[in-house]
Amino acid sequence: MSGLDVFAIIVLLILLFAAFGIWVALAMLPGKIAKDRGHPQAEAINIGGWLGALLGGVLWPVFLIWAFTKPIRVETGTVTSSELNALSDRLKKLEANQTTQRGRTS
Repeated sequence: MSGLDVFAIIVLLILLFAAFGIWVALAMLPGKIAKDRGHPQAEAINIGGWLGALLGGVLWPVFLIWAFTKPIRVETGTVTSSELNALSDRLKKLEANQTTQRGRTS
């Protein structure tokens, strides 16, 4: 084995390690982005990024886009009984007005 063969093997090993490192970095990217942005499904995106990398990048762009999406947050509030009663009274008045107007037109 000549010195050139040894050099070629070293270069090949370096390229293989670099390719593996890039593959790992790309697999981690969607999950890292989602976690940094505080995405509520960050763990699912992380798993999807790895799954996409294992499948040869087929689904990887989907998870990358998902990591950048801003989830819609729905805030639920509580309605007090006085607010509910006020809304009920208002609805009854509107229904009464509607039936009164129908009676005038007939």
